[in-house]
Amino acid sequence: MAPSPKASGWVVVALGSNLGNSPALLRSGMDRLEQVSGQPIRRSSLWSSSPVDCPPGSPQFTNAVVVFPFPSGFSPETWLTATQQLERELGRTPKTVHNEARCIDLDLIVWGDEIRNTGRLTLPHPRAHLRRFVLQPMAELVPDFVLPGQARTVVQLLEACAEDPQFRRLADDPTVPRQ
Repeated sequence: MAPSPKASGWVVVALGSNLGNSPALLRSGMDRLEQVSGQPIRRSSLWSSSPVDCPPGSPQFTNAVVVFPFPSGFSPETWLTATQQLERELGRTPKTVHNEARCIDLDLIVWGDEIRNTGRLTLPHPRAHLRRFVLQPMAELVPDFVLPGQARTVVQLLEACAEDPQFRRLADDPTVPRQ
């Protein structure tokens, strides 16, 4: 399953965590995304990154990305509802402070070629093309992918990203299948 350079037909979800056992939470999130989608997913490595636009003193994040074909029976909105339910099941509580620390965050980055900007959902994710913690894991899976509304590939966008001196791949994890 190798996605084409264009987004058509593919879903990209970014996962992040900076509370609790973040690697385990992301692995659980990936497993649950695969169950709910009914599709085999491609999983990136786990990455450690500095918090971006978070309250002072926020812990480091663990990040990953998954890519999979459209799940049957879902629209972007119903998928968003399903991922928010998964977040709650994995222990996420309603936020009280913008970008506060959290045990799990599931962000819908791309839903095919959809471009939307509603009060509930913006596609593609409005800052994905600027975020190393999204682009680096995506580059492992779909380096030539072009996000809707962008002219450059994931790798080209990554080359233009601001550096994060704390950004690094976590040790290979044999429990996360590499596909």
